[in-house]
Amino acid sequence: MGRLRRALVVFAASFVWCAAHAQVIEFESGGLRYQALTKDGLTIMVASLPTHVREYTVLQVAVQNGGKSTYVIRPEDFLYRPDEASEIAALPARTVVNSLVDRASKGDVVKLITAYESGIYGNSKYKATNGYEQRRQSALAEFTSTRIKAAAAASAIALVQTKLGPGQSTDGAVFYTLTPKAFTGGWITVRVGTSSFEFPMVSSNYPIPIDKR
Repeated sequence: MGRLRRALVVFAASFVWCAAHAQVIEFESGGLRYQALTKDGLTIMVASLPTHVREYTVLQVAVQNGGKSTYVIRPEDFLYRPDEASEIAALPARTVVNSLVDRASKGDVVKLITAYESGIYGNSKYKATNGYEQRRQSALAEFTSTRIKAAAAASAIALVQTKLGPGQSTDGAVFYTLTPKAFTGGWITVRVGTSSFEFPMVSSNYPIPIDKR
């Protein structure tokens, strides 16, 4: 009976694992490796950016609402839990923006913008209605100084709290302060409303998501 019970447990776990992974879409865009997962009409795409900015490790995020409900997306809802360690919340957008404007060098700005745009502009599976490009255009229109424009454009990359109605989408980068400056195993957990999306970080640039219901 003990062996049979263990076999049933293993079978059930394998069934759940396969069912979860059947919902995963994997693709590459602009040199980034994306994973996409849909639940209740909401699709979340994630890709780890290969570049680091100052003390930050960066995760690119795109969210599309194909459902009938309205969702609120916040950077703080993207939690990283290293193996055998406490969860680390992504930094609020205001903290990141202030840091980029005040302290980021020209080289930092160029690296961040290049890495981000190469992925998001080539992503044929995502069409933004209220994301980085809209924030960038607003930032460029507001400032006249070339240096401030560059910093503002980089700052526009940061994901901000966004209310997504049906048919709307947004994108942005979420920033973590990690030591070392990389995702080293563990999980990214995204909590939206009553739903939870879990992304196992099996390497520094290739998270494989599992949707835990």
